[in-house]
Amino acid sequence: MAGDIKKVVLAYSGGLDTSIILRWLEETYHCEVVTFTADLGQGEELEPARQKAEMMGIKEIYIEDLREEFVRDYVFPMFRANALYEGTYLLGTSIARPLIAKRQIEIAREVGADAVSHGATGKGNDQVRFELGYYACNPDIKIIAPWREWDMASRTDLINYAEKHQIPVPKDKRGESPFSQDANLLHISSEGKILEDPWQEPDYDLILARMVTPMAAPDYPTEITIDFEAGDPIAINGEAMSPATLLAKLNDLGGANGVGATDIVENRFVGMKSRGVYETPGGTVLLHARRAMESLTLDRGAAHQKDELMPRYAEMIYNGFWFAPEREMLQAAIDKASERVTGTVRLKLYKGNVIVTGRKSPNSLYDEAMVTFEEDSVYNQHDAEGFIRLNALRLRLGARLKK
Repeated sequence: MAGDIKKVVLAYSGGLDTSIILRWLEETYHCEVVTFTADLGQGEELEPARQKAEMMGIKEIYIEDLREEFVRDYVFPMFRANALYEGTYLLGTSIARPLIAKRQIEIAREVGADAVSHGATGKGNDQVRFELGYYACNPDIKIIAPWREWDMASRTDLINYAEKHQIPVPKDKRGESPFSQDANLLHISSEGKILEDPWQEPDYDLILARMVTPMAAPDYPTEITIDFEAGDPIAINGEAMSPATLLAKLNDLGGANGVGATDIVENRFVGMKSRGVYETPGGTVLLHARRAMESLTLDRGAAHQKDELMPRYAEMIYNGFWFAPEREMLQAAIDKASERVTGTVRLKLYKGNVIVTGRKSPNSLYDEAMVTFEEDSVYNQHDAEGFIRLNALRLRLGARLKK
C-alpha cells in the first residue's frame, strides 16, 4: 500500500497533531505531502500554518479563503431547514466538513495526488464526515487516517514524537490542556478534558471565545432587524451584506449580548455519547429570526411538513451525508418552501435571549381581518360547528364503545 502512494493532500491546520501527521506521512509512506488549510472564519491568522509547512520542507501549500462559499453554499442552505441535531445542536462542525473534503479532492486532482489524509481520531464523527465526503467526490480516492494506523495512543506519545523529529511543540500542549476547540464562522466547539464529566459545570469564563456569558452581558437590550429574501438573510438594520459578512456581524451582536452558548450531551454516529460546549451566537439569532419569518409566510401544511423533515435532514448532516442523494432531495423541497420567506424580522438581544418583537412580509399569509376579535365580515363563526362535529365523530364513536 505504501509504495502505491506518491503524493498526499493533507488537511493541515498547522497545529501539533497535523504537523506530526505531516512528518509521519513522509516517514511511513515515503511520499510527497501537499498541505491544504481552509479559512472558514476560525478567527486565527493562517500565515503561521504556511510558515510551519515551509519550515517542514513542504513545496506545495494551499491556504484558501472559503468563508463566503462556506456560508453561502453550506450554512445558509442548512439554515433554510432550521436544522437542529437532537433538538439542540446547530451543526457548526458538521457543516464545515463537506466543503473541506470537496476542496481537498479538487486539489488532489489538480496536483495529481494519489491520496488524501486528515487528522480526525478513530473515536469521533469527523473521520466519517471527511471520508464520506472524499468518496462522494472521488469514489476511487485512497484515504490515509493516521489515528487508525499509527501506534501513538496519547498526548505524551505525540509530544515525544514531535521532539524526536524537531517539530515545535506549543507550550500549552506540554501540560494537560483544559479542552480542545474547533472553530469556524458558524461556531466554536469545546470538548474533552475537564468537559468529559457531564456533571462538571463548564467554566464559561475560561471557555467562551466569541461571546460573553449572559450574566456579563449589558443590562440593556440591543434591537436589530434582519431582512430575508427567499429564505436567506441579506441585510442587518437595512444594510445589505455578503453571507460571510452578515454571519460575522450576527456573531458580534449575539456574542456581545450573551446569546448562543449551549452545553450538550449528544449521540455520536460512531455509537458513543459525548459532551461539549458550543458557542453559536450568530446562528442562534438567525434561527429565531428565520422561524419568525416563516411563521408569517409559510402555509400551515408546508411549515409542519418542514418541521417533520428537519430531524432527518439534521441527522444526515451530522452523520456526514451532505453529498447523499436523500439530502439533496430534501434540500430541493426545503428550498422550494423557502421561496416565499421574504421580509423583515425585528428582534431584541438581551442577556442570552433572542426576543422577536415584530415581523412583516410582502408575502404574508396573516390576515388581520380574519383573526380580529372585533366584528368582521369575512369569517362566519357558525361554520366552526360543523367543522368540530366532523372532527369529533371518531372520538364520539370511540367513547360510545368504551361505555
